[in-house]
Amino acid sequence: MLRINHFTKSYKGGKKAVDDLSLQVLPGDIYGFIGHNGAGKTTTIRAVVGILDFEQGDIEINGISIKKDPIACKSVTAYIPDNPDLYEYLTGIQYLNFVGDIFRISKEAREERIARYGDAFEITKSLGDPLSSYSHGMKQKLAIISALIHTPKLLVLDEPFVGLDPKASHTLKEIMKELCATGSAIFFSTHVLDVAEKLCNKVAIIKDGRLVESGTIEEIKGNSSLEDVFMELIDHE
Repeated sequence: MLRINHFTKSYKGGKKAVDDLSLQVLPGDIYGFIGHNGAGKTTTIRAVVGILDFEQGDIEINGISIKKDPIACKSVTAYIPDNPDLYEYLTGIQYLNFVGDIFRISKEAREERIARYGDAFEITKSLGDPLSSYSHGMKQKLAIISALIHTPKLLVLDEPFVGLDPKASHTLKEIMKELCATGSAIFFSTHVLDVAEKLCNKVAIIKDGRLVESGTIEEIKGNSSLEDVFMELIDHE
């Protein structure tokens, strides 16, 4: 579903934010992308979703290069940034219908999904309110619903649990599992290692732009915790 081939991104001055990164996310995977601040996680994610150009390597979604056909890639992908930047002059329902129009979702399908996810995240009663009145957590919930409205084949999230209350975090985890059970894939960054350990079937650890380790949770952590393995790998590197 997602294949990153020798991806390299450099910024001014020649500093490599990400250096020769390769990994593969298969249908059904909940794939955690782990690293310290500045490790290259967000740079990688922005390149995956087609909002950041890069010099070397390639990124394929559903077998299609993001460089050669970005529209085809984006049509099956949903992206939730770490800080959702929404159109605050719209109401919640106007924003969701705007996204539904972009992805050409039928009236019946979008109404069913908006009702289901709105109730799940307990913001149905607020959908008629302007986004300028929403708290950060409510905006995060709305961004999640907008990402799910077209049932993406690849869901990409950057620190998705930041700003969510415990109940909303639990709801999101359950929805992530349900989505992958239908054959979709999820690629997300997180600092919360115990969440990654319990939720993901695969993880990749990145440090200073380079891949340190990747594989299944069982392969990576063995008899230790993911946090212990992460600290050992980072300190050793």
